[in-house]
Amino acid sequence: MTNIKNSWAEPYKIKMVELLKMTTPAQRKKAMKDAGYNTFLLKSEDVYIDLLTDSGTSAMSDRQWAGMMLGDEAYAGSRNFYNLERVVKDVYGYKYLIPTHQGRGAENILSKILIKKGDIIPGNMYFTTTRLHQELAGGKFEDIIIDEAHDSESEFPFKGNVDMSKLERLIKKYGAEKIPYVSVATSVNMAGGQPISMKNLRELRALTKKHGIRVIHDMTRVAENAYFIQQREKGYEKKTIREIVKEINSYTDGATMSAKKDALVNIGGFLAVNDWDVFEEARNMVVVYEGLHTYGGLAGRDMEAMAIGIEESVSDEHIRARVGQVIYLGQKMIEYNVPIVKPIGGHGIFVDAKKFLPHISQDAFPAQTLAAEIYLDSGVRTMERGVVSAGRKANGDNYYPKLELVRFTIPRRVYTQAHMDVIAESAARVYERRDKIKGMKMIYEPKYLRFFQAKFEKLT
Repeated sequence: MTNIKNSWAEPYKIKMVELLKMTTPAQRKKAMKDAGYNTFLLKSEDVYIDLLTDSGTSAMSDRQWAGMMLGDEAYAGSRNFYNLERVVKDVYGYKYLIPTHQGRGAENILSKILIKKGDIIPGNMYFTTTRLHQELAGGKFEDIIIDEAHDSESEFPFKGNVDMSKLERLIKKYGAEKIPYVSVATSVNMAGGQPISMKNLRELRALTKKHGIRVIHDMTRVAENAYFIQQREKGYEKKTIREIVKEINSYTDGATMSAKKDALVNIGGFLAVNDWDVFEEARNMVVVYEGLHTYGGLAGRDMEAMAIGIEESVSDEHIRARVGQVIYLGQKMIEYNVPIVKPIGGHGIFVDAKKFLPHISQDAFPAQTLAAEIYLDSGVRTMERGVVSAGRKANGDNYYPKLELVRFTIPRRVYTQAHMDVIAESAARVYERRDKIKGMKMIYEPKYLRFFQAKFEKLT
């Protein structure tokens, strides 16, 4: 008997298509220059394959679209809110729900409630909006992720893990009373979509419980993290994604969620907590910043689509195909010798710009440069995750992260394997001419989150 490969395929069929615009090199050159060599400032109509983000870019299912027609657009007490509240309790296990327009709305409210001036917030690697909200509230983020996370070539299977010794040193240095919570992300974005293990989460829960410190979960991509636990961690190979997701959440006290990722919707998020006092304060504050506590800046139809999307997101068949497509692209990149973060993460491929363009210093923005070059080659839009995204310290100096990455983020249920081939081939072509690529200088820098709006010029 021949050894026939058991391939996976998408657990859906395509019912509707959106036509894409094919651009010429001359058109792309003009579009990129007009955008100040910042892929965020490109017009979407000038993009062929859009890998800027997986946030709000997923394709909704027929059930979600049907749910949109059931939107109860009452200002107060929408039935869609109560449906969403039930699903969050059932699937995620948190007691109380506060809907927000998206994840950063939840981060803003949480930071205002829990953080005081001078507080320290340890976390397993920073994320841009999360750290900014923590700083605006008067806190300071401290990185406690394991050292392997900063090494793109390390094959450690759970590079999102918290280093307990780093956390214990912070507790000893500042005192538990100065640490309002530990910010723990699943599928750590800035590390390359790297997962945290269940064993590490249990250890974190035990340590924080001993010192009376909360654990707040950035659960934006929790289902993808659950998949890696299922595949890599002993004792979980026969557990369902749904079961693993609920166990992950059980080791935390609350969560912020951008439902625009795992939950398969184009807009929406929430804050979920188990502590009544935090919920009561958040329920009052959401009225000030987002909307009434039963809609939080969302239409009823959006909450209904989110409730359905959450259920779909924890399907084993869905998550296997979703992560499988990312792994497929990563393996193609490796075949072409393109340097990427290993092991392959859950929501995208992260190309190591330092290794791709070793002749360009971080002050000349190698990841920003590479993202522009990929677009110029093929019309594929990616994004920078390096010194530009890291921003500046309070004293004005740049942060210089060890990882200088370009993120090829795969939207859920949107592209085919043929698109993945085109993407990998583009990266390979640019890699072949890498020695001829020069860096860039920044000519415009906004005050906050500069990677969204900064503009650049090519160095000559």
